[in-house]
This record gives sequence, structure tokens and C-alpha cells, in this order.
Amino acid sequence: MKKVLFVASECVPFIKTGGLADVVGSLPKYIDKDRYDVRVMVPKYKVIPDEFKQQMVYVTHFYMELSWRNQYVGILEMEYAGVTFYFIDNEFYFSGPSPYGYIHEDIEKFAFFSKAVLSSLPVIDFRPDIIHCHDWQTGLIPVYLNVMFQGNPFFRGIKTIMTIHNLKFQGIYDKKTIMDTTGIPAMYFTPDKLEAYGDANYLKGGIVYADYVTTVSNTYAEEIKMPFYGERLDGLMRARSNRLSGIVNGIDYSEYDPEHDPLIKYPYSSKNFRREKCKNKKALQKELGLDVNEKTFMIGLVSRLTDQKGLDLVDYVIEQICAEDTQLVVLGTGERRYENLFRHFAWKYGNRVSANIFYSNERSHRIYASCDAFLMPSLFEPCGLSQLMSLRYGTVPIVRETGGLKDTVEPYNEYESTGTGFSFANYNAHEMLDTIRYAKHIYYNKKREWNKLIDRGMAKDFSWNNSARRYEELYDRM
Repeated sequence: MKKVLFVASECVPFIKTGGLADVVGSLPKYIDKDRYDVRVMVPKYKVIPDEFKQQMVYVTHFYMELSWRNQYVGILEMEYAGVTFYFIDNEFYFSGPSPYGYIHEDIEKFAFFSKAVLSSLPVIDFRPDIIHCHDWQTGLIPVYLNVMFQGNPFFRGIKTIMTIHNLKFQGIYDKKTIMDTTGIPAMYFTPDKLEAYGDANYLKGGIVYADYVTTVSNTYAEEIKMPFYGERLDGLMRARSNRLSGIVNGIDYSEYDPEHDPLIKYPYSSKNFRREKCKNKKALQKELGLDVNEKTFMIGLVSRLTDQKGLDLVDYVIEQICAEDTQLVVLGTGERRYENLFRHFAWKYGNRVSANIFYSNERSHRIYASCDAFLMPSLFEPCGLSQLMSLRYGTVPIVRETGGLKDTVEPYNEYESTGTGFSFANYNAHEMLDTIRYAKHIYYNKKREWNKLIDRGMAKDFSWNNSARRYEELYDRM
């Protein structure tokens, strides 16, 4: 039986700031338990809910050297949904109000975490064949494994995979501080290893030293070899292209299931959505104080409110998007300019725009279940999960053709009656607006075609089952 250890900085249901947590929390459940022993290791943050902390069992503790200090490393364990989770405990690093803070603190925090993960393996008597690292916070694990742990026979032959969820975040700080903090010798801080443009870069170290690199969609794996998407690492991605591939994320179909979703008012399925879905729409319109009319075209947008998500395009043509025959429901937080943009339009058009400037899991489910279309005009999108959720709920995605959006949303073709959504190629506000208007035209004037779009979308399988098989193939190849 192959042993695999997932290591990440966040994981549902314990701690979540983004899609990374969904992947790390969901994927291990779908990997074949008869052939793989998959376990997960994350930090024990103070902000993990008490209901989970109370279930954690103390395993052991030890002290480990980091920079010039001896640091406490506690290990706790619990089983959740059939998967064993380990938590690395150290109050000095993990007691803040959120998992991430200032970069200079995070740099030391995740150097500690990476070294503690490897140091704890012999102590808990679990020797993985593969350590599957996620994002820059774990980028030092392949480096430490090669640089400091190879002398110990226990670690020889352990392979590493580095999965990039978003190349924009790399863990960059000045070289001297990182040398002092990590204890990694100066000879490793060269342009072919940890150094990039004069600074040290955690993610780069992980990409250089890992045995294999994956990212979260095929298109994104190709895009990051080009300067526009490569975030100044495109040369490295091209150099590693023989060890790089994309595996598209999935979503947890037990949690996102319109037929058995406890968070929506009127459950429905692909068989009866024509009758039942609009009841959710009317309930949401009532709840948000919008005009109650099941025939009005309703667009949903659940997102971090940042430039990456294409909201500058929305800003440019929002007056035209909020036309009289359209409602817009926004949920999320982020940059103040976008928060205020949506607040302003909710004030200006109170009967057709709703700005929910917070995050609520319950409300997000209701938006997926109620809206007719879902807007994702991202500048770049490594995978994206919202479009998968909207397809599952029979809400037609309108997306820009980039990264995972291009891989998962098939553009509507009215002549062949194919496709699961609407898409546009160029990062251009009027091209987006034309696509929204085209979708609206189909919705109002070709209702049967619109319903067939929903049929095809709901029939797609973007559960973790498919992705899990791809990861299993990769583990076997290694």
C-alpha cells in the first residue's frame, strides 16, 4: 500500500481562506483507501473551531532547532471523514487571528512548519512514499528534504509533488533573512535554486526540488509557461515542463448537491429543475429585497473582490449590466473600491442589485441555487471552483476563457446545440458585455435552448472522483 502525506497551510473543515482548503480537505476522501494510505498535516491554528480541537488527541512533542532557537513542536491527531489528520502545534507561530499575517512573520512561520513536518515523521512512525505539498507555504519541504534530511536513512527515497494552486503567491522575502531563518546554507541561494531576482523564493525552491509539479488545470499548466501568466517564473516552468502537468480540481458532490442541500429552501434535481429552481429564485429575491419576479434574468457573482477576478471589467460596464431586465446578486469581500462599487449600485438600484459584502457559506449555496447565470470574468483563474458549483446547480456560467474556466465550461453553440455555458476570449469589458447580452437573449427568447444548456451542465461530472483517479495515476508513476 502506497503512503501519501498531504501537507498544506489550510484545510476544510478546520480552517479556510480560499479554494486550497477545499482541495486539501476533499481530495483525500476520494482516493482509493484500499491502495493508498493518505494522511494530511496542517498547522494547529488557534482559530480552528473548538468542536474540532476537542476531538484532537495529543500524540507527542519534541524540540527542534530553527535559526538560533529551540522550538517546541507538538503533534496532535484526529480522524475526520475516514482520513487521519495531524496538527503541528506551536503557540508562538499559530496563535494569530488568521492563518496568514504579515509576510515577514509568515516566512518564519512556514519555514518552521515545513521543517517540523519532516522532523515529526519518524516520531509518529509514518514514512510516506510521497509528500504532496500545496502552495508556497510548503515550498521548503522538498528543499529541506534534499538539503538537510538526506543523511538520515528514514528519509531516503521519499518523493515530493509540488501543487501550485495560484502562482501569484510565492513567499518572497530578502535572501539574508531567509538564510538566517531557515538555516539553509548560502550555496543554495543561487538563481538555479532558491534565489529569484535578488530575493529568496519559497515556491521556486519547491518547484526546483520537487520530483513532480502539478497545477490545478491543464490550461493553467500551459499558461504559466508564458510571461503574462508566469509571474516571473515562466522560464523555470518551461525548464520543468517535462515534469509539469495540470489536473483540474473537483468539488465535493455530497456538499454541493441541489437535491439534498440543507442550505437551500427548495431542493431540486436535473429532472425537476424547470419547476422547482425558480422557487429558490423567488425566495432569494424576497430575502434580499429585490423585485420578486421569477422571469427576470438573475446573475450571481460569488468571489473575492479583487482585480484577478476581472472586476475592473465589471466596473467599466456595470451600468449596462444592471439593465432593467436584469438582477445582480454579489457576495464577497476584497478591495475597497469593488466593495464600494457594488454597495453604490445596490443603493442606486435597490430593487435589482444586492451587494452582500461579507462571506456566508449558506448564502453562497442559495445564490448558486437561485440565479440563472453566474459571472466569472477572471483575468487569470488557475482552476476556479465557483463555475463547477454553478454547473452542478443548473446555473449557467458566463466566463472568460482562461485557466480552469476554459477547461471546464464548454461554450454554447446555437447551431449544434452544444455547450454548458457562455465564454469570451479577450480581456475586454465590451466583449464580456456582449456575451452577457447574448446569454440574456437565449434566456428570454429561446427558453428551451436555455433549459438544454442547464441539462448538459448538470449532467457533467466534476466530482473529485475524476481528479482522484488522475492523482492516483501520478502516484503510481512515481
